[in-house]
Amino acid sequence: MPTRQKTLMYGGAFLTSIASFIIICVVLGTQGWMNSEVSFSGGNSSTTVSLTFGLFQVTCAQVISAGLQLSGSNFPVAEGLSSSGTKGINTAIIVLLVLSLLSSLLSSGFTCTNTVSNPYQTFLGPIGVYTWNAITGILTLLVMILFPVNIEGNDMSVELAIKCIAVSLTHMRSEHRYDYSYWILLPSIILNIVTIIIIYFYDHARYSKKKEQERPIENASKDVILF
Repeated sequence: MPTRQKTLMYGGAFLTSIASFIIICVVLGTQGWMNSEVSFSGGNSSTTVSLTFGLFQVTCAQVISAGLQLSGSNFPVAEGLSSSGTKGINTAIIVLLVLSLLSSLLSSGFTCTNTVSNPYQTFLGPIGVYTWNAITGILTLLVMILFPVNIEGNDMSVELAIKCIAVSLTHMRSEHRYDYSYWILLPSIILNIVTIIIIYFYDHARYSKKKEQERPIENASKDVILF
């Protein structure tokens, strides 16, 4: 059976791991990644499209054309993306989040296992927790980098806005505001770091205690030799 200290430390690490898992589930399940206003010009009129979207679904909340407000529409992100580069990055983001979800789940399993038992395999201990949390944090960070690349570099909002108005106009300007589904990735990364720190402090304290227990034996051996 694990010691009380190990149960408490790994129990705390389990809570942070499961919280990270839940956040990634929320990120995948919600579509509040981006709010954009995209302006177009054509002839003597201008058109402004206000849209909210995530990785799977787009909502054209407002389309204003020549002073008239038109009803919006909903459609899958895959239908609105015309370039292979934008589609590829969006797919890569989804794959990275699924992998983050799996590694976060494995971290939760490892920490839960160590809360109630003492695994014989080394990888099921601190090394495994370090590994899965590092992988989750790195993958999540990559997602936070790739999504802005798709927005700013590949004009993802413009492609989706063109799908909303269903006509080809000249793009004038775009305004972007990253929403909650994007920003809650930061707490997920922080939770991965906290999990690693908790296990590090436990492992370091256990190692120090082990060394202290070995010192009397070493001193006793020296006394016997001198005698």
